Amino acid sequence: MQQPITFYVGHQGRGHANRAMAIIGALPAERAVTILTARPALFDGFARDVAITALPDEADAAYSPPPLLAAQPTPEIMHRAPLGDAAIRRSMRTILKHLDTVDPALFVIDVSAEIALLARIASVPAIGIRMHGNRGDPAHLAGYQACVGLLAPFDEALEQRDTPDWIRARTCYTGGLCTTHDIVPTKAEARIRLGLDPHREIVVVLTGGGGAGTPYAPLTMAARALPDTQWLVLGPVQREGHETDFGNLDMRGWVYGITDYLAAADVVVASAGDTIVHEIARVGRPYVCAPEWRYFDEQVRKAERLAELGAAIALFNWPGASTPWRGLLDTAKALAPEALTMLQADAAAAAAARYLEGMAVALWARPTTG
Repeated sequence: MQQPITFYVGHQGRGHANRAMAIIGALPAERAVTILTARPALFDGFARDVAITALPDEADAAYSPPPLLAAQPTPEIMHRAPLGDAAIRRSMRTILKHLDTVDPALFVIDVSAEIALLARIASVPAIGIRMHGNRGDPAHLAGYQACVGLLAPFDEALEQRDTPDWIRARTCYTGGLCTTHDIVPTKAEARIRLGLDPHREIVVVLTGGGGAGTPYAPLTMAARALPDTQWLVLGPVQREGHETDFGNLDMRGWVYGITDYLAAADVVVASAGDTIVHEIARVGRPYVCAPEWRYFDEQVRKAERLAELGAAIALFNWPGASTPWRGLLDTAKALAPEALTMLQADAAAAAAARYLEGMAVALWARPTTG
């Protein structure tokens, strides 16, 4: 019987779970899959037969360490390692028990440097999922070294210039992995579906569920600056309470069929999460990339690289006045569309699955004796 492939899936936002499901769905049917996650509900409705083990949600645990324990420095090869926390002990125990029980051929980690180290200590071959950001610290480097391979769910062209050669050499680049497969309509078709004006300039503003949302005040400045433009805002927003609303600023919240909204847009203003970047690349609309705060400057570094490739306009600070908005939109419209669209690959999930299956087979192959 084949050993399973086990996935450790982070629960910040939905992107990690959606990516895991896309890759798992492309694995051979005979390859069993198990999942470790603190939010099993993210996998509700997943068609593939998988075994899910729930982990304690350490962030929800109310733990206040004694002062001397709290004062202990964190080792350089770890990012988060508080002392005396029973929830973390339970989580590590659950992971080790699961790995010992299922004896996986591979442990795919999305993402955690500590879990990569734990896997190596436990004698389990791990594949680390790569993300953008300033990840040259000892913890990230140790996590990469502990893995038998690395998987980047993005195009190699999007790789940061300062990534060391040894990390590039150990990385399988799948191409841009988009987890949406809806048919992309024309702009006219999308606007008919959504009941939008076929002739009006439309800007779609989009952010995912992994952060606090788009700041609302700058959007009111944009709506005031361009009153003939319709601004459709999808996802959460941050309100401060003093903003002035405008009739051309339409707050839609969470919506289904995001592909239609992107296709209907003349310009998209969005954050730099993996899912969002590849959703926009798949549809191919002019892109103003406004990175959200993330650990290790993940979205900032990705926005920088998108701008270097001419795939997007990087907006590192939201305008505090009305005047810049016309220029931002016009500059985005002048970008070459192919610089963005080439970053997404329809076969990315299949490429990731082939890599994982290949590693699962090759690592455990024994030489034949004559």
